[in-house]
Order: sequence, then C-alpha cells, then structure tokens
Amino acid sequence: MRKLALAGLIAVSLTGCSGQEETEVLNLYNWSEYMPQEVLDRFEEETGIQVVYTTYDSNEAMYARLKLLEEGGEYDLAVPSTYYVNKMRKEGLLAEIDHSKLEGFDNLDPELVDQEFDEDNAYSVPYLWGTTGLAYDAADLDGENVTAWADLWNDKYQGKVMLTNDMREVFHIGLRVLGYSGNSTSPEEIEQAYEKLAELMPAVRTFNSDAPRMPYLEGETDIGMIWNGEAVMGKEDMPSLEYVYPEEGTIVWLDSFVIPKNANNADAAHQFISFVMQPEISALISEEIGYATPNLAARELLPEAVAGDRSSYPTAEDLTNAEFQKDVGDDAMQVYTRYWERLKSGR
Repeated sequence: MRKLALAGLIAVSLTGCSGQEETEVLNLYNWSEYMPQEVLDRFEEETGIQVVYTTYDSNEAMYARLKLLEEGGEYDLAVPSTYYVNKMRKEGLLAEIDHSKLEGFDNLDPELVDQEFDEDNAYSVPYLWGTTGLAYDAADLDGENVTAWADLWNDKYQGKVMLTNDMREVFHIGLRVLGYSGNSTSPEEIEQAYEKLAELMPAVRTFNSDAPRMPYLEGETDIGMIWNGEAVMGKEDMPSLEYVYPEEGTIVWLDSFVIPKNANNADAAHQFISFVMQPEISALISEEIGYATPNLAARELLPEAVAGDRSSYPTAEDLTNAEFQKDVGDDAMQVYTRYWERLKSGR
C-alpha cells in the first residue's frame, strides 16, 4: 500500500514548556502526491528534523503563494517546474544553493544539470523529471487508435476529456496541434491556440492537477492529459489505462528543489536535498511515484520493471518532437494568462 504525503498529514508540535528544547522543523512546499511518506519518516529518523508538508496543484499557485510571502519565511523548500526556476530567480525570490553543503550532486545526470534556466544550478537542484502526454482507458475506447493531441477534438469524446489545470501545458496542446512551438511568445499564435482550445472546451469534463489519474479511475473521463508518473500509479489500479506519447510532441519538464530567499531553515533544506540525492532514496522515490529520477546511481538500483517502463523512462523515439517548457517572459505570460482566464470562464 503506497503511503503518500498529503497536506495536513504531518502535524508538528513545538513544545512551549520550560526546559524543553523546541523541535527543529523543515517546511516543505511541494506538489500533491509527490513525496513518499517513507522518505519523510526516514529523514526525520536520521536527522531529528520534522517535516511540515504543504501542497499545491500548479506552478502558478506555488508562485503566487511565495510571492505573497516574499517578506516572510513560511517555507524552507519548494519544487517548481523547469521555467519557473528562472522566473523566480530573476524576481529575487530564491536563495542561492550552497553546493558545499550538498552531498551526491555528482550523481545527477549531466544532461539534466546546468540547464539554460539555471546555469551551474546556482538556485536549483533537480528532483524528478517527466513528461505530460495522453492517457486513455482502453477498456472504454476498445480498438480506438489514440496517437495524437489532435485526437482529443474527435466528436465522439464529447464530455469525456480531461485536461491538467496547468495553463502552459494546456496551451502547449493547442499550439502543437497548430504546428507551433509550445514555447511560443507570439500573441497571434497564442490567440490562435486559444481559439483552437475553445473548440475543445465542450468536450472537457474536468481540469485536474491535484491527482490527474483520479478522473480516469473514477470513471469521470476516458481520455485526456496526464503526467507520466500519474499514469504509472493509475495503471496499478486500472490496468486498462494507457499512456501515449503524442505524435505532435510530448511536454518534458524538470522539477527542482529551490530554497525561498527568506527561508527560516536553509540548513535543513540543504540536508533534505542531500538526503534525497542518496541513490537508495532517489530510487525509492522513482519506484514509488512513477517519475524518472535524474540520479544515475539511483537508476542502477531500480528493478527492470521500473527502469524498463517506457511511461517513466521514455526512449529516444518517444521523445521525438518533445519540448522542454521554457520561460517565455512576462509579456507573453500576460497574454497566456488573459486567454487562459477566458478559456476557463467560457468567455
């Protein structure tokens, strides 16, 4: 039975009695269902540091919260996706990583460090990477050939489509179906993607970035978007759930640990990052929640059933036309946000 950390599952009591030492705390702000409870328990046992685990369901929500608390220090560690590291770094929201306090960084895949969004990993350390692709219930869509994002516009899927509650990911679909880059900064192309997505909206049953596998498992939707790790977890309970790398190109992302600028316990944050970079711990995480670890030493510890699962560890062919999400800049983000709000409100 998988034990996943959810918001509010870990309560931390700070003693106020005279003569008793206060418990050291790490406030971790992370995606839902994105850290096995076993990892948190073992970190506490090894260090004596208790973890308060709070979750969000989108980069936008995480960013807005940290921006709101810019002068405070509510969180010690967060896990933004690829381009948000650059955005937060440029806005002065992040503290520099002290690499002298880290152990295990050399285990990380050279292909996933020193990225354009954070050269020399001055502000971030890779945690997990993955893809956003198509999922469908083969039991309900028996014999149907689902291969492309464009298939979502098929009339027979009316009311059965699920999208993640992620602005850039959803617009990636519209842009790629039209033949544009998912990282477009063109207002005209973004508007065309909005118009294309607006045609899809009558078919959309729900948006879900909290646990995208659940609408499939609960019979609410039959086809749509999903993160690859969620597809892996979903398939355990629904063997008919299939994951597809769309012909137009899948979305590739890298989630990284960052330390907010005004963190109260940056030392504990560095300790936790080092703990997670231990090969045994990184392998445990990848096996438990279905996403790919950037830790090469950890991959060697994975059973073949995990390391050979194309949903978690895609082949080069699977990544044909794939795109890493990039920081498109504030001007383009304003355009995306305007059309996203219109799309969600039906205007």
